[in-house]
Amino acid sequence: AEAAAEQLGLDRIHLVPARTQPFKAGLYGAPPEDRLAMLRLALRGHPRLVVDDREMGREGVSYTVDTLSSFAEECPEDELFLLIGADAARDLAAWRDADRLPGLAEIVVLTRPGALVPEDDRFGRVLRVPAVDVSATEIRSRVRRGEGIRDRVPPEVADYIESQRLYRAGDRC
Repeated sequence: AEAAAEQLGLDRIHLVPARTQPFKAGLYGAPPEDRLAMLRLALRGHPRLVVDDREMGREGVSYTVDTLSSFAEECPEDELFLLIGADAARDLAAWRDADRLPGLAEIVVLTRPGALVPEDDRFGRVLRVPAVDVSATEIRSRVRRGEGIRDRVPPEVADYIESQRLYRAGDRC
């Protein structure tokens, strides 16, 4: 996100965790409140990265088109960008109202190790960002197996995961 902010010349990037993401329902491994808390911990010391909890108060599934619509209503004069990873870009056609998204924000695809950027006319541009070869799936698996994650997440996040006993087999979510 920091690299994208630099390349795009952005003052602020909102990171919006989904309460319930349509493609990951039941697969998070942690309740929404814990995911929000971990994001807040991870973004400490990054003043232009803002945790935006607007989807946490919504019931049901979170859809990007609804979130972008709310940004557009709140800030009609702002130029909006939707930053998505190359892995998520592969599924864009399956997103609710995907064809409306470019009218709400420029879709910017961020490169990701091992994920090819698909061809799609809805993408405004592709940004090459530093490779961070860490996945949430891998982190959850490592915790489940009792392996360390301190080299993959900020120390505060690792402490939170441990104190809340997240991602452990047989424990919470």
